[in-house]
Amino acid sequence: MKIGSIRIKGLGETYGIISSDGKNIITKLDFQEQTGVPIPQTIKEFILRGWINEVKKYINDITFSNKLNDTDLLAPIPDPSKIICLAFNYYDHARDAGLTPSDEPVIFIKPRTALNHPFNDVVCPSFVERLDYEAELAVIIGKNTKNIEPGNAADYIFGYTILHDVSARDIQFKDKQFTRGKSIDTFAPCGPWITTKDEISDPQNLQIVTKVNGEIRQNSSSSKMVISIERIISSLSKVMTLEAGDIISTGTPAGVAMSMKEPKYLKNGDIVEITIENLGTIRNRITFA
Repeated sequence: MKIGSIRIKGLGETYGIISSDGKNIITKLDFQEQTGVPIPQTIKEFILRGWINEVKKYINDITFSNKLNDTDLLAPIPDPSKIICLAFNYYDHARDAGLTPSDEPVIFIKPRTALNHPFNDVVCPSFVERLDYEAELAVIIGKNTKNIEPGNAADYIFGYTILHDVSARDIQFKDKQFTRGKSIDTFAPCGPWITTKDEISDPQNLQIVTKVNGEIRQNSSSSKMVISIERIISSLSKVMTLEAGDIISTGTPAGVAMSMKEPKYLKNGDIVEITIENLGTIRNRITFA
């Protein structure tokens, strides 16, 4: 099942269930009217309170009454408590950077203010000189948890989405750490929706493709992760409480601009398109302001 946040004329911001072909949506309000089931007001409450199984009972009986193209898709989780990102978690990306991957997650946290919608512009300050793209498979946590083992981690996954970890490399290299260069407002486009975990048979074998102005820059697979998703969740849960709606972005594969012999950093007007198998596509124009 696909669930997404939208802005729709007459209703404002809400969420709904998206048809399997990704073309239509039934809003929270329409679902309530068709089924009589009072699903929660917000998508985070929907996740936290475990409404997914109840909604699935009606999935073959409901009418997806709105065309998705008539709405504005928003970041699926509008207010995550945490956006946790992994660095150098792909063998090929680490190799290109001349690094040996760590056997424990190397993380940084993006602020909520960096979160951006799946088809909105990335607005980059004019002082940034080396702007880069990073396509990432992101995990949405479904239940609050702490101190879990890898074998139990899947029980705490709600679903998966795409996150674009936009990165100001000149700031990153100057600071010798990640946070400031990756935390600029709009530097975390996310979406286009959440695909629930039951629809993804093997999250460790999904094709990941990034195009810039139609040119393929990244073409890899989540099979090349160093630390698996279940190990990531377990390891993080040993040091922090993971909460429903948290976003864990699992790292990017090879092909980023900074690893090229002649780096092709992003320019004003560039269009970055990221597709992950079975999860959809997000697309963002780069604007320097």
